[in-house]
Amino acid sequence: MEILLFLLLGTGVGIFGSLVGIGGGLICVPVFIFFMSEGGIYPYFSTAAQITGTSLFIVLANAMSGAWAYIRQKRVFFHSAIPFAIATLPGAFLGSWIVDKFTVGMLNLYYGIFIGCMAMLMYWNATRAKHENLLEIPEGFQYNRCIGIAASMGVGFLSSIFGVGGGIIHVPMMVYVLDFPVHIATATSCFILAVSALAGTVTHVLLDHVVWLPAICISIGAAIGAQIGARISRKTRSKTILILLSLAMLCVSVRLIISGSCLSGK
Repeated sequence: MEILLFLLLGTGVGIFGSLVGIGGGLICVPVFIFFMSEGGIYPYFSTAAQITGTSLFIVLANAMSGAWAYIRQKRVFFHSAIPFAIATLPGAFLGSWIVDKFTVGMLNLYYGIFIGCMAMLMYWNATRAKHENLLEIPEGFQYNRCIGIAASMGVGFLSSIFGVGGGIIHVPMMVYVLDFPVHIATATSCFILAVSALAGTVTHVLLDHVVWLPAICISIGAAIGAQIGARISRKTRSKTILILLSLAMLCVSVRLIISGSCLSGK
């Protein structure tokens, strides 16, 4: 029964993660904290490092599957994807080491604040800005590569600490700062996630941060769900994708901040 539940969770993670270009960690980390840490229904995790390490392993499977689907659809903009992905690598390795210092309460609180700020920014922009539903880069498109590379350095670090992949930052950064079409941003983000998550996952594995049963089962479901999400995204409005992501992030943020504050106060 646990294996079946893990597979179903992974499928949902894969669909949502691929659809919005975030790799699925947004779902995995809260589920692990609320239901699978000490005191939960299935207490698989005893440390914050195990939660983020296992989540990032799943993000890797989700991102690789989603990236492959988007590459076949010719929606990954490699001109930015490759340098942005390389820029995430140093931070991804460093973040895997630093998360060992976190308690579960600290992870709840910091992660909740982080995604809450991102959610409010994304919702504000999504409800006030026009988003064209382009499935390819416009002719003559230009962007500031230096800003993208600089932001990507920090993305690798944060994604490895929180086990969520860097799409939470990369997608809004590419859309609002670099003016990418949303569908191209989510597809390109999946490719960047695959590279960044691989670097962070390798370090987490070496540090024994991955709990293998949920990691493997959820990853299988996530790989399948990513293919479904990539197909659905072709028929989904850009504005809908951004609002869906921001509302989900805000709800999880409030719950995590409350939980983190309680744990830290004990």
